Amino acid sequence: MSDIEKAARDAVEAADNTELVRQIVVALQVQQALNGQQQPACQHQAPKSTPNVGKWAAIAVAGSVAAISLALSAIAVAVGAVAVTCCLLVLRGLWADFQKGRR
Repeated sequence: MSDIEKAARDAVEAADNTELVRQIVVALQVQQALNGQQQPACQHQAPKSTPNVGKWAAIAVAGSVAAISLALSAIAVAVGAVAVTCCLLVLRGLWADFQKGRR
């Protein structure tokens, strides 16, 4: 077999391979068309759409602490008012007794 015959045979094989590759490409394109076109893969990450739970938890805790503080402050003021009232009543009674003893 001469070099020209080998080259001719290689050329025929290459042409057959090229035709085979074209048929494979067409088959893949048909398959993709039947399956629906696939979106290319994104190279960036999508932003998270979940709500910021930590932020709302912190707000809830802060609100609860503020409400409890306000309630305890109101109780303290009420206890203080009762104590001052009792003290004033006792002092008034003592003052009245003191005034009766002088007369």
